[in-house]
Amino acid sequence: MSYFRASTRDDRQVLVPMDWARSGWAANGQIRGTAISGALAMAAESVAAGLEGAGMFRPVRWTLDLFRPAAMIPSTTYATVVRSGRRLRLVDAVFVQEGAAVARGSLLLLAVGGAASGTTWISPASDVPPVPGLRPAGTERTLFFSEGKGWTTDSADHGNAARKATWHLPVPVIEGTLPSPFQHVATIADSSNLVTNWGTAGVEFINADLTLALTRLPDEAAGIGLTAAQRTAGDGIALGATTVFDSRGPLGMVLVSTLANGTHAVDPGAVVF
Repeated sequence: MSYFRASTRDDRQVLVPMDWARSGWAANGQIRGTAISGALAMAAESVAAGLEGAGMFRPVRWTLDLFRPAAMIPSTTYATVVRSGRRLRLVDAVFVQEGAAVARGSLLLLAVGGAASGTTWISPASDVPPVPGLRPAGTERTLFFSEGKGWTTDSADHGNAARKATWHLPVPVIEGTLPSPFQHVATIADSSNLVTNWGTAGVEFINADLTLALTRLPDEAAGIGLTAAQRTAGDGIALGATTVFDSRGPLGMVLVSTLANGTHAVDPGAVVF
């Protein structure tokens, strides 16, 4: 499975969404945020990799704005370098359908190698659940967790108000390719909406954005987890924060801004696979 199949039109790569990219939010079919985030992350990372001294820079912040519904139609991406400095680089990317931008991403990269002499508090690794000891069933790529239940392969086990977590195996952004560690984490970051807004009635909020911040990249081609860290809500708006972790422990955080979606709630199993 993969989110897109790549083709060429007028010497430009076109992304044709596959069924795995289909969102559970719209009956007429629209592209899920995970697929869009992955495609834009791939475009931004590719441009950043072509800059001089790219190996000395690490992705530190990825921001995604989902400002129009993305239909299940052929799409394109393009990325531009905003700043290429000695210690900081910034790349913008846009997801385009029928000539109109429907989403945008911004990648901040910082130079590695700096050192600090003091000692500062960091959150304990015990704030994240243990890495699951099982694998998803069938073609699914996600495991589900809630406090009091533990890890299972079935989202139906977690229709409660407890703190949630998910575990994600890599899904190719483009058919026939493996996602890089950055593309993998940028893709699954969109599932922070599920982790923070999943309650007794399913997922009743839809996210308009995400901001992912990283201290390191996840292990190559390994699973990545998201666990709820904080949630505040009022007047139909909810903010959710998740901790990103892998088998070595926490590695970053995601913040999502979400809107109550009226009377339409989504089965968590339809939001993420």
